[in-house]
Amino acid sequence: MTAERLEDHPQRYALSNELHARPFPELRAPCHAVVLAIKQSGQAENRDPEADRAHLHDLLNRHGADHPPPDGNHFSGRLGRNLLKWERHTEFVTYTIYADGVAGVPFTGSIATTFPRDWLNQAPGKVLTSVLVRVELAESVPDLDEADYDRMRDWFVPESLAMSSVVDQQAIAASDFRIDTAGHVRFALLARAYIGPRRLGRIVQRLVEIETYKSMAMLALPAAREVAARVAELDREMTSLVRTMVTSGGGESETLDRLLSMSAEIEALSSSSAFRFGAAEAYAAIVHERISALREERVKGRQTLAEFMLRRFDPAMRTCSSAKNRLDELSQRATRAATLLRTRVEVNIAAQNRSLLKSMDRRAALQLRLQQMVEGLSVVAISYYAVSLTGYILAPISRHLNADEAQLQAMVAIPIIGVVWWMIRRLRQRVTERR
Repeated sequence: MTAERLEDHPQRYALSNELHARPFPELRAPCHAVVLAIKQSGQAENRDPEADRAHLHDLLNRHGADHPPPDGNHFSGRLGRNLLKWERHTEFVTYTIYADGVAGVPFTGSIATTFPRDWLNQAPGKVLTSVLVRVELAESVPDLDEADYDRMRDWFVPESLAMSSVVDQQAIAASDFRIDTAGHVRFALLARAYIGPRRLGRIVQRLVEIETYKSMAMLALPAAREVAARVAELDREMTSLVRTMVTSGGGESETLDRLLSMSAEIEALSSSSAFRFGAAEAYAAIVHERISALREERVKGRQTLAEFMLRRFDPAMRTCSSAKNRLDELSQRATRAATLLRTRVEVNIAAQNRSLLKSMDRRAALQLRLQQMVEGLSVVAISYYAVSLTGYILAPISRHLNADEAQLQAMVAIPIIGVVWWMIRRLRQRVTERR
């Protein structure tokens, strides 16, 4: 019994094909490779992808070659008698030409002999790195006799030469990672006669990627030096600011202005360098992964590619990591300083509020006493006038009763005062209840 097939996710096949979209080239020695990496200035992750594709299409049109899919980021196809591999990365574009045979004079020629000069001048960016890889057969691999060893040493600067047996002693790779007079970084590969085309292609591809991603990672070093220098200055300012906060008894407004200004600059530094430092970390990881995949073994006591990177490349990456960490720590210090200052201001405000409340309590008590005194005076005044008015009323009555007028006024004065006091108190209670 068969079940009805479920609907596929829209990205299922695209994501699966992505894993197989970048096959390694199949190479047979002798051969050579020319690699060109182009990058726009600054942060190029948001560059126009169509400009990169248009530049590729121009090259393909010159040779009548087919175009990649409209939204493709990689392409591999014949370019005349050679094989072209094009890849569009996050920040840069690489063009790699694989060709049969090698020049009689090692590492001669230039990029212009492989790519048209006018086409190079129209590139949407600048050359980040240019790599020449020379692949030859050598019967002495992996032991490498003196003739082959001397030949490879002549191709490179001896004090920088890194050399190792790679991929189970199937080949010997060498490079000094220097830019020669023609503007290229050289790699030499001496391979055994029976090495497979795919294995040879993987080795060459990994060597090329080591240099390309190394160059991309090193772009963070100038930024790291600038950040480190400014962080050192800001660190001193922050230390002085915190000391002022501890020793000074006031000036919170000026301190807050300085702290806000420093925090804004720290955040600007962090934002402007975050991508570069993050990218450098990722590129460095790729470099070490590609070197690890070569499974190096030492040859003739020379330093391996991994050892070269350990001594030359890794310190630069540690400088970048240190600059990033110091910037992050400074940002955290600024946050803590702001918290301390905010707490200090809040404590001062609370103290001011307590003082204000006490002052208000004193004023309220004074007002109450004044009010009570006014009420007392009001009772006296109203009672006086009430008794006086009553006297006019009692005058004829006293004559009729043949009684003393003063005694009658004295008799009614006390009740009148009581009534006036009760009425004023009642009126005040009503006003208070309405409030």
